[in-house]
Amino acid sequence: MSKRLELHDIFISLLGTQGQEVSRVYFQPPSTVKMHYPCIVYSRNSMNTKKADNRLYNHTSGYSVMVIAPDPDSEIPGKVLELPLCRFDRHYTSDNLNHDVFTLYN
Repeated sequence: MSKRLELHDIFISLLGTQGQEVSRVYFQPPSTVKMHYPCIVYSRNSMNTKKADNRLYNHTSGYSVMVIAPDPDSEIPGKVLELPLCRFDRHYTSDNLNHDVFTLYN
């Protein structure tokens, strides 16, 4: 299983939507997808590479992770923040939904 799919499963477990018809975790969703809230939307936004002797020896993918919830006091952003190599970037409100954005390396 790829690291991204492992991360996807972690997000599903954070939301507690295992086995449900709609997981509410979306990877780079097209604009036609109807989202169910609260949800986690994530996309790859960077790659951290380490080189030695002009060769790549390690890399980690960086993801922009957005928790979208109608509840401003949702516990989900705190759970995401507890993941290793995760940092909080910003919060904003749009269409009466709260958006917490994180950067996470996996």
